[in-house]
Amino acid sequence: MIYTLTPNPAIDLYVGLDQLTPEVVNRTYEEDYQPNGKAINVSIMLSKLGITNTAMGFIGGFSGKFIEQELKKLSIHTSMVDVEGITRINVFANADREYKIVNKGPLISKEKKAEMLEKIEQIPANSTLFVSGSLPRGIQDEFYIHLAKICHHKKIKLILDISSHALLECLKYKPFLIKPNEDELASFFQLSTADLYSEKIIELSQELLDRGAQQVLVSRGEKGAIYTSPHHTLKVSSANGQVVNTACAGDAMLSTFIGKLEQNHSLEDALIYSSAAGAATAFSKGLCSLSHIQALIPAIQLEKIKEESFDGTY
Repeated sequence: MIYTLTPNPAIDLYVGLDQLTPEVVNRTYEEDYQPNGKAINVSIMLSKLGITNTAMGFIGGFSGKFIEQELKKLSIHTSMVDVEGITRINVFANADREYKIVNKGPLISKEKKAEMLEKIEQIPANSTLFVSGSLPRGIQDEFYIHLAKICHHKKIKLILDISSHALLECLKYKPFLIKPNEDELASFFQLSTADLYSEKIIELSQELLDRGAQQVLVSRGEKGAIYTSPHHTLKVSSANGQVVNTACAGDAMLSTFIGKLEQNHSLEDALIYSSAAGAATAFSKGLCSLSHIQALIPAIQLEKIKEESFDGTY
């Protein structure tokens, strides 16, 4: 079974404008409301692939109810913790440029935090848990470390997509896969993104493996991605197109990569598909359709930098 945990879910409001001008009424020509949050995006993409999963998170108020209702419409199971306050609503405006307005969200009490940890404790062994996104107010970075410890003890395959430096502390609990983007990878090692040429990314990914990560997938935007494990190093390109919104592209890449592996596709095919999914989503208002992914697959190039035979799934 696959579970996803979005600690700080949101409704994402996408609006299109000819231009965004201060001190006047700016009228949109289109708008779209979507349940969102990084791991919620993972749940939605997995559902599009036909993979059953359960979405977890802290939700509150009318906006929290909207998210839960929309997920159920998509046949996604939910196991939410209800909290005081209102789940945040973020705004992404596509005008002369792409503008992103992201709110804080509700304050989480100690009791509600404990309730969520108890839910994690109840996840069956050998399940997969995606943990993606930032933490809400009231929860500190130690939460990630606590989750990693629980998953290690319960034999849950933990997939982490977080920008917190607590990720490095989680590595000793051997997460199944981590997915930093270039900015996050640079931050973890106190470098500039200008330093992250391909060979450097592979070197840093190997260090993350040495510290305990089982697999590392570094998303690189328009440059594609680099995957590293003890037995493989693969580099994949992206596709060209008109960028509309980049907010969900990494989530689409991560979810489809794991989803295709779950469906017994090869590592190479899963990586190509996931890069196409990331690009297709960047070219869309929100998460892309599967048909859009298929159309971009021929544009994706894969390079095998390292490949070894081994007895294992991936």
